[in-house]
Amino acid sequence: MPFEPFRRAALGLGGNIGDPVRAMAEALRALDARDDCRVTAVSRLYRTPPWGKTDQDWFFNACALVETTLAPEPLLDTCLAIERDMKRERKERWGPRTIDIDVLTYEGVAQSGGRLELPHPRMTGRGFVLMPLADVAPDLAVEGRTVASWLADADVAGIEPASAGPEWWKTT
Repeated sequence: MPFEPFRRAALGLGGNIGDPVRAMAEALRALDARDDCRVTAVSRLYRTPPWGKTDQDWFFNACALVETTLAPEPLLDTCLAIERDMKRERKERWGPRTIDIDVLTYEGVAQSGGRLELPHPRMTGRGFVLMPLADVAPDLAVEGRTVASWLADADVAGIEPASAGPEWWKTT
């Protein structure tokens, strides 16, 4: 069997139903426990106002960097399986959710169309993605600009840190 090198991917996590902080921590621990995926950095937690569909509870959001031997689509499938295992139901776009895990970037891959677009097509306009991603990868280039540069232009109104450090997922 050929050796598959580890590649870096950025994930966005969020939720606003039940105990989303616990759900995100469980999801990160599930990824980290796999032989083909390891969590290398996690942002602080952020409390964020709802986006898109605004008549719902506030969210908790975070981002993580992982190293994985999974290709992009199998990584997405793994994230979706974790969501299903945690009883995620997809009822409405941008609606309330117990857990959401998005593949934001994948090292060396840019693709559009199909079921996974990389980088995530709406990430550069979302403060709730850029703020936690800047905690772990401010210099990551996305569409020719760094995450920190995109963040400087993003609407971050109402977004506030909800944890002091990146270890929350190990102890929650």
